[in-house]
Amino acid sequence: MFVGRTEELHTLERLYTRPNFQMLVLYGRRRVGKTTLIDEFVRDKPCLYFTAKQQSNALNLRGFSRKVIEFFSFPATSPSFATWSDALDFVSERAHDNKPFVFVFDEFPYAALADKSLPSALQIAIDHGFKTTNVTMILSGSNEGFMSSNVLGSKSPLYGRRTAQIRLLPFDYADAALFLPNTPATQCIEYYATFGGTPYYLSQIDESMSYHDNMLELCFSRSGLLFEEPLMLLRQELREPALYSSILQAIANGSSTLKTIAEHSGVEYSAISKYIATLEGLGLIERIVPFGESPTTSRKGQYRIRDPFFAYWYRFVSDNTDLIESGGGEAAAEESAFTEAFDTYVGQQFETVCTQWLSRANRAKRLPFLATQFGKWWGTDPKTHQQTDIDVLAGNTRTHQLIAGECKWRSRLNVADTIDTLRSRAEIPKGYSERYLALFVKTQELADIARQRDDSILVKCADELFEDR
Repeated sequence: MFVGRTEELHTLERLYTRPNFQMLVLYGRRRVGKTTLIDEFVRDKPCLYFTAKQQSNALNLRGFSRKVIEFFSFPATSPSFATWSDALDFVSERAHDNKPFVFVFDEFPYAALADKSLPSALQIAIDHGFKTTNVTMILSGSNEGFMSSNVLGSKSPLYGRRTAQIRLLPFDYADAALFLPNTPATQCIEYYATFGGTPYYLSQIDESMSYHDNMLELCFSRSGLLFEEPLMLLRQELREPALYSSILQAIANGSSTLKTIAEHSGVEYSAISKYIATLEGLGLIERIVPFGESPTTSRKGQYRIRDPFFAYWYRFVSDNTDLIESGGGEAAAEESAFTEAFDTYVGQQFETVCTQWLSRANRAKRLPFLATQFGKWWGTDPKTHQQTDIDVLAGNTRTHQLIAGECKWRSRLNVADTIDTLRSRAEIPKGYSERYLALFVKTQELADIARQRDDSILVKCADELFEDR
C-alpha cells in the first residue's frame, strides 16, 4: 500500500517533465520508504533500475551490467563491463538515442564504498555525457552520512551536479494514520507513540487485531518481526552497535545531558559528543532547547530520543529481552507496556502529535497568525519560583504573537484548574503582546467541557486532530 509522500512525488514528476538532465539525491534512514517512493514514481515510466548490495565491487558491477543489457535489449550473453566508467559511458551514449527515461542507482553508498573511484567516474559521465540528455537520475542511499559528505558535500566529485535533493523523513502522526483507516483516533495516537511514522513498521500492524495482540506478536515475541529491530538497524549502520545501544538506553531512562548520558552509558565523556552526533545524524535522537532560546548558546539543552519506536522499544522492550527470549513475552508486556506507565509515555508523545497538528494548521493558515517557530518551554516560573513547563508553543517574534498550549492525555481532568494554570504559564515567555491559549485533550467530553468553560481557547480532542482524515 502506498500512502502519503504527495510533495515528494510532485517533486519527482516535476523533474521528469523537464526537457534536460536532472539528478535527484534521495536519502534517509532504512525503513523510511525510499524504495517504495521510487517504485511508485517509476511505475509507468521506462526505468533503468539498479540496487547495489553490500558485496564486492566486481559483483556490483556485474549486476549493473546485467541491468543495462536488459534495459537496452541487448543479448543476455553480452559481456559485463570492465569498469564503472565503461558502464556509465555506455548508458550516457545510449541515452542520446532514446526517449526520456529514469536511471535509478539505489543504495549508491554500497557500490561507492566498494570502489572509491565510482563517484569520480559518475561525475565524468555526467559532465561529458548525461548533461546533454533528458535522463532523470536518482541516486538513493540509506547511509545518510555518506550521502551528505560524499554526494552532497562540497568535497565530493559530485558536488554541484544535483538539481534537487530529498531527505526522506518518517511520516507525521496524520500521514501515519493513513495506514490505519479503520482505527479510532485515540488508538492511532497510541500506535504513533509506539511505531512513529516509519512506513515499514506501520505496515506490519494488523487492523483486525487489537493493539494488545499486535504488540505481543510484533515486539513481545522472540519471533516477532520488530522484536530486535532497533538492534538490527544499529548493527547495519554502525561499527559499535552495543555502545550506541547503551547511549540510547541511557537517554530512554532519563539521562538528557552529555554528562549524565556518558555516566549512565559507560562512555568516556571526552568521546560522548562524537557518538551523540552520529545518532543525531541518523535521526534517532535530537537536542531540544526551551522555546525562544538559541540552540547554539542555550545551556538548557536536553537530548531525547526522536524516533517514537526507538523510544518505545528502549522504554518497554529492551530490559525484557531475556524474558521474551525465554517465552515470557506476554508476562513482560503485562508488567511494563500494558500498565499506567504506557499512558504516561503516550502523554509525552502526545505533545509531539499536538506540535505536529499546530504545524499542519499553520501551513494551512488555520492559526490566528503565521507562526515561525514551534517548541516547548521549561524552567523556573518567575511568579512561583518553581520548576514548570509549557507543553507546546508556536510564536512569531516579528509580530509578537504567541500560542501556548497544554496537552493532557487522560480520561479525567480538572478542566478549570488546567485552564487557569495554562493562562498563568502563558505569560512566562517574554516579548509577546498578543497571546492565545490552546488545550489538547484525549476525549470529546473533556473538549466540550473546556469550550463551555472558555470559548476563547483553541480546544482539540484526539478525534479532532484527524478532521481531514
